[in-house]
Formats: sequence, structure tokens, C-alpha cells
Amino acid sequence: MKTKELLGLMASLVLRCDDCISYHVAQCKDAGVNRDEFFETFSVGLVVGGSIVIPHLRRAVDFLDQLEAGDAPAAPAHDHG
Repeated sequence: MKTKELLGLMASLVLRCDDCISYHVAQCKDAGVNRDEFFETFSVGLVVGGSIVIPHLRRAVDFLDQLEAGDAPAAPAHDHG
């Protein structure tokens, strides 16, 4: 489950879909992904997607920080299947 969610997160980063990114960040967190694993995945997304991914990475990290602090809004529904 962790690997599937991390791949979904990386693909969402490359596709630059903020709702999907937030969904997969939340799912990854629930699956037990640690901060180092998140940042490794963020790095791969940046390499594959290029610098245009940076604003989405920043929002992903902000959302992860909110999740870890316990004050994140609910993750959006995932509507791409």
C-alpha cells in the first residue's frame, strides 16, 4: 500500500494536480510513510516533472506539515480513479 500511494503521489506531482497531491499525501501518511520517504518521493517528482513542479511541492510540504501538526483540513476526494 505504501508503494502504491507513493507512486500516486509522485504521479500527481508530475501532473501538477494539487487536490490529488493532497489526497495522496494523506493516504501516504495513513499508510505509515515517514518524512524521509516523502522527501525522497518529492525529489523524484521534481526530477521527473522539472522546476514547474516546485509550487506544488511547496503546497505538498505545507499540507504534510499541517497533517503532522494535527491541524490539516480534510484531504480532497480523489476523482481520477
